[in-house]
Amino acid sequence: MLRRFIFGIGLAILIIITNLYAQQNVNLDWKIHNVGKVLRVVSNQGGDLNFKNASSMGYESLLYCEYPPNSYEEHVGEAGIWIGAIVDGDTSVSVTTSWSSPMEFYPTDLAYDTVWVVSRGDTVDIPYFNNYVGVSDQDFVYRYNDYGPASQRITAHIPLYLDVIETSYAWSSAPLDEMIVYTYYIIPNHNDLGEVYFTHWIDANVGYRGTNWNFGSDDVTSFYPEQHMSVAEDLEDGKIPSSMDGTAVGPVAIRIFPPENYDENSLTWTYHSYTGPSVSPSSYDPTRYARMASGTMSPPEENLQGGTESMMSFGPFNLILGDTLKFSVGMVCGEGLKGALNNVKTLERIVEQDFKVPAPPPVPKVYVETYDGKVKLMWDRQNTNDPDPENYSDPYRADTLSQPFEGYRVFKRTRVSTVDGEPVPWTLLAEYDLADNDFFSNTGLKREFIDYGLLNNLEYYYSVTAFSKPDLELPFPSQESSRALGSVTVVLGPHPPDEIGKVAVVPNPYRGDISYYEYNPPWEKPDGSRPYWMEQDRRVQFINLPANCEIKIYTLAGDLVNTIKHSDPDKGYEDWNLTSSAGQAIASGIYLFTAENRENKNVQVGKFVVIK
Repeated sequence: MLRRFIFGIGLAILIIITNLYAQQNVNLDWKIHNVGKVLRVVSNQGGDLNFKNASSMGYESLLYCEYPPNSYEEHVGEAGIWIGAIVDGDTSVSVTTSWSSPMEFYPTDLAYDTVWVVSRGDTVDIPYFNNYVGVSDQDFVYRYNDYGPASQRITAHIPLYLDVIETSYAWSSAPLDEMIVYTYYIIPNHNDLGEVYFTHWIDANVGYRGTNWNFGSDDVTSFYPEQHMSVAEDLEDGKIPSSMDGTAVGPVAIRIFPPENYDENSLTWTYHSYTGPSVSPSSYDPTRYARMASGTMSPPEENLQGGTESMMSFGPFNLILGDTLKFSVGMVCGEGLKGALNNVKTLERIVEQDFKVPAPPPVPKVYVETYDGKVKLMWDRQNTNDPDPENYSDPYRADTLSQPFEGYRVFKRTRVSTVDGEPVPWTLLAEYDLADNDFFSNTGLKREFIDYGLLNNLEYYYSVTAFSKPDLELPFPSQESSRALGSVTVVLGPHPPDEIGKVAVVPNPYRGDISYYEYNPPWEKPDGSRPYWMEQDRRVQFINLPANCEIKIYTLAGDLVNTIKHSDPDKGYEDWNLTSSAGQAIASGIYLFTAENRENKNVQVGKFVVIK
């Protein structure tokens, strides 16, 4: 096992180095789908961002496919497409990602070869996709190829000379908010290609993401060949060793929709899984192509000790120079296996409708006014360029309503996740809808909300959404705009005083035996890159600070511990995480501080106690 582990680490390092070398002179980019319940990272190397290219793209490698939001529950380590073909009697396979070979597709170095963002119904003139019209609430559009200078530098890579335009779709409202859909446009630009097979490969890792990837070692893949689908699950407790989790909310399903105008039953389909820590697909193109074209299906997985990778392949196709072949792949989550399978059925229905389904109203623009102990939210279109939810139109409604808008909802939460990493749901504070119709409560519209009884200098999260009338003709439920995109973070409190003199430290004393993270709202919390508390998350706060001042913290012996500079006309406080200027955690004891008003040099002296 140790030898396998060392080999795996060595291979991973080699692949990363190869990718870093190849990534010279290309315009790498990434975006996160964040309007729905599946938070998914994509890149313009093939729809997936993973440990191989995350650092070079400036991504912090937090999560790649999180569901539900803020749960730290991962579903995908890597995923992407392979394309194999016969050229001049020889086989070649180009891959976007794989454990056993480098990423072989790259964008160009052109300034516009980024990830484009398009909203539903908007028309954007993309240089390689004229008059692109947004399909979902959040479309990403990007392209890549396997023959540019970056790809040609990869050892043993034989390009097929393919351009790939990829789009990915995400929706903000049920029943479509638990899925991401990818559409691929495959374009040969050098020569005809024969016996072409397409593969979707995924290294599924389903479970709570802690400090490593061990949570994925208990996953298993099942195939549903009648639907051209795979499902990766996190097995329940009792079926796995106790060191693994088995607590995931739900699985991840991959559903392939082959090109139109082809009889999918006449195609050759391959379903294969790779189970175990040292079992991965071959990097040798002829062997890989033979597997893609084999038309076989793996037996049910029995080894639950090494995670699960799987591939689904279909073909063959003949690509003629100048042709474009289009197919789609759905990545679907849900609550439990039943929820995911129900969502797949919904996806199949909207694919048949060419994604023409009712849309939610635009996300309202929220304005905030903060006071001592209260906050005022307003969404009254203070700027003429603000979105106008009340007057939007929707051509895909079957009831042909000229005003599908119905109302607004106001939500609040005091934290995004619990101490255990569970997502915290939004609390509905208010719902305002049109009066005198047959829908909802008929309360009448309001465009502001005041929340009272709040604590100063702490974070609160609010979201204002707009929702539509249901479409009774289809039928289709009321659609609501994204809570994530309509959210604002608010820290309220009095404005800074004009003079020094009332500066204080809270809490005083600071006690290490108190779980400040469990307060509501939490006094201490992780920095957002992890769900768990660490030493650097400790917090005391200097309050009643004038707009421009400097705080110095000393030991009783007079040694300077740290200096905090404050310059903010709206905020009268600063936090300190109980570390020295050298980054060392301080010990228990009595500490002194000075607060100097830098406008007039007046100084206040104080003290506080730390008990760890």
